[in-house]
Amino acid sequence: LTADFLGALTDDFSLSPPLLLRLQTFTAWCNSHLRKAGTQIENIEEDFRDGLKLMLLLEVISGERLAKPERGKMRVHKISNVNKALDFIASKGVKLVSIGAEEIVDGNAKMTLGMIWTIILRFAIQDISVEETSAKEGLLLWCQRKTAPYKNVNIQNFHISWKDGLGFCALIHRHRPELIDYGKLRKDDPMTNLNTAFDVAEKYLDIPKMLDAEDIISTLRPDEKAVMTYVSCYYHAFSGKQKAETAANRICKVLAVNQENEQLMEDYEKLATDLLEWIRRTIPWLENRLPENTMQAMQQKLEDFRDYRRLHKPPKVQEKCQLEINFNTLQTKLRLSNRPAFMPSEGKMVSDINNAWGNLEGAEKGYEEWLLNEIRRLERLDHLAEKFRQKAAIHEAWTEGKEEMLQKRDYETASLSEIKALLKKHEAFESDLAAHQDRVEQIAAIAQELNELDYYDSPSVNARCQRICDQWDALGALTQKRSEALQRTEKLLETIDQLYLEFAKRAAPFNNWMEGAMEDLQDTFIVHTIEEIQGLSTAHEQFKATLPEADKERQAILGIHNEIAKIVQTYHVNMAGTNPYTTINPQEINAKWDKVRQLVPQRDQALIEEHARQQNNERLRRQFANQANVIGPWIQTKMEEIGRISIEMHGTLEDQLTHLRQYEKSIVNYKPKIDQLEGDHQLIQEALIFDNKHTNYTMEHIRVGWEQLLTTIARTINEIENQILTRDAKGISQEQLNEFRASFNHFDRDHSGTLGAEEFKACLISLGFDIANDAQKRSGIMDAEDFKTCLISIGYNLGENEFSRIMSIVDPNRMGIVTFQAFIDFMSRETADTDTADQVMASFKVLAGDKNYILADELRRELPPDQAEYCIARMAPYTGPDGVPGALDYMSFSTALYGESDL
Repeated sequence: LTADFLGALTDDFSLSPPLLLRLQTFTAWCNSHLRKAGTQIENIEEDFRDGLKLMLLLEVISGERLAKPERGKMRVHKISNVNKALDFIASKGVKLVSIGAEEIVDGNAKMTLGMIWTIILRFAIQDISVEETSAKEGLLLWCQRKTAPYKNVNIQNFHISWKDGLGFCALIHRHRPELIDYGKLRKDDPMTNLNTAFDVAEKYLDIPKMLDAEDIISTLRPDEKAVMTYVSCYYHAFSGKQKAETAANRICKVLAVNQENEQLMEDYEKLATDLLEWIRRTIPWLENRLPENTMQAMQQKLEDFRDYRRLHKPPKVQEKCQLEINFNTLQTKLRLSNRPAFMPSEGKMVSDINNAWGNLEGAEKGYEEWLLNEIRRLERLDHLAEKFRQKAAIHEAWTEGKEEMLQKRDYETASLSEIKALLKKHEAFESDLAAHQDRVEQIAAIAQELNELDYYDSPSVNARCQRICDQWDALGALTQKRSEALQRTEKLLETIDQLYLEFAKRAAPFNNWMEGAMEDLQDTFIVHTIEEIQGLSTAHEQFKATLPEADKERQAILGIHNEIAKIVQTYHVNMAGTNPYTTINPQEINAKWDKVRQLVPQRDQALIEEHARQQNNERLRRQFANQANVIGPWIQTKMEEIGRISIEMHGTLEDQLTHLRQYEKSIVNYKPKIDQLEGDHQLIQEALIFDNKHTNYTMEHIRVGWEQLLTTIARTINEIENQILTRDAKGISQEQLNEFRASFNHFDRDHSGTLGAEEFKACLISLGFDIANDAQKRSGIMDAEDFKTCLISIGYNLGENEFSRIMSIVDPNRMGIVTFQAFIDFMSRETADTDTADQVMASFKVLAGDKNYILADELRRELPPDQAEYCIARMAPYTGPDGVPGALDYMSFSTALYGESDL
């Protein structure tokens, strides 16, 4: 406003300083809106006289089109335009008292100011309402609430309360604290305070400087309407910002949920892929049944298997459990955020992983059984092979030189006595040959058993056995041939030395007995129980009891030899120095007897050591059994207690969760006892103990029970956490949840955790549902048709398409059944207040300034950087007729967030 114009107003209309302040404020307010149309006014008295800028001002502040203005310069044209403006104001429910078009056209300043104040009241102040107050009271109440935290500000009106300028500064600082350092302002410096507020508002808030600091300070009572007009600009500036922030927060919330769910899906896919790949690599190793030839190689295989059980498998068990927990949590979050259910990639469902895990455990069990059987087989083979070598060596030592002896023709030149000696000797040999028949049969039987057990060195065993059998047949034939030759000459040989014959007859079986005794004393043995070693010890004691009688027989045989020597010496008989009937001599008998006496204490020591080993094995069995008989029932008891907690109601869900976590802690603290039992089990396997009569529990039973216990407590905690998520997200009260659970438990009479069809129907009726009396499958769940009937009975009018949509929500895996939890989730979601695609679209529309599209710059201005880029990358280009270059379609993006279209 020019100084001349203000002076003229003062002279012509006697405008007071407050009215001059009002004139200045109203002019600045009009220009703040006319700038949007690219124009402004200089003289409020003159510039509205033709009605053109007045109509333009109303169009800008209302957002509506007025009637087409007259473009003529005559008075009638101006009056017509002003009347169109006044008619538009009246159409908005505003009564214009004493304000006519002629006064405006004539340049009446007071009438013009009155008209402008009417426009300000209607379009800038009237819509302000706080707790159902009037426009003025609402604006005052808004100012009081925003400045309440500031102790030196007391807003009671729209005139003197604002003179010190702190009220304006407080409003700016409350909404934009970075713009003003409020702590440096002083109440006794109103000029600085006012100019600071006016300058900051004009520069950063796009609020024109409508008031003058000097005028406000110099005026005893600043104009109320001028102050109200200026303060209303603050209200609109900050309330518009509040709406944008609210809209941006809603979008941020929705996008954050969507980003978190996508990350959970990616994590599930990666974890499932890694676990399935590990199972795929491990199963062929467990299915490899290629046997080893040595016990050492098989022991190494067993040690590798123990490392797999102890080091490699437990982390994978934890990964599998965590995978199921993550899957359940993701599905719950998707359901609570009104998103479609997550369907993993083909072959990566939880059921697929469980099937692969079952195959792994089946291969693992078969591999362990095969390892133990192979170790038993190799142990048996080693024992048989050693036994074969000992018997074969003894037999080969006995047969050495026998063929040459039987092929001699010494009887042709022998004397009668010599012939008789040869005949008797041959009879003794036949007796000895018959005694060795049993040993040859044993050698053949052992070789056959080694072949049947697939002994790796069977070819050499078979070759040696064949040589022994062939030699035995040859000995039989040669013996028969020599016997016939001796018998032919028997008539020529009549004398026989009875003493030699008696010696030979008694020495041969005694010698055979000693060889058998030495063989038995050196025979290796394998036992698995104390009873077996006690049996061997008893047999050994019985053998030792026969030694005195054997010693008497030895003395008798030696006595015969001594008698022969005495006769020869006495009667000088020429006997050629050796017994013609046997090759056994007293020195050999004594040597073998000494050998037997030497082997007896060695056998005693071996039996004692084996007895001690079996006692240690028995101690290991009892030690394992004592722990297993405690741990096994403890695991079963914990499983039952967790089951009772999951179906009984004791306190809130948080109390149940706390109780379960305490159980989980006690279970985890029990792990050292499981590890101790694993150590005892390893000692048992290293000792090659294959049975335990003191317990029915095996380490496999304990492992399976322990893994099931860990999985059950983790799954139960996850279920309670999901119930808490459902309760908090859906607004279900604790009393409602207790009512649902109480009804369910009442009809779950067998405490199985499930309901039969009739029990389930009765439970729903007890909760207020009207269920048709159709026969239900006794599985504790409803199939698709039963669920549809249930929904219709409680008021849903379902077509096939609508029912298919609901089934995709409650049965995302398309199993054709509806669980109790899914039914409760569906009912709670139907009544809960959740974000929808329409709400998100409305929020985007606020950020877009009510346009049908949004620009990338607008997204970056209103949203955090990462979420703004997320939207820009996924929004499709806008193709509507009102689009501009770079326009993005936020409507299709909003529906895609909720699965109603493709993202």
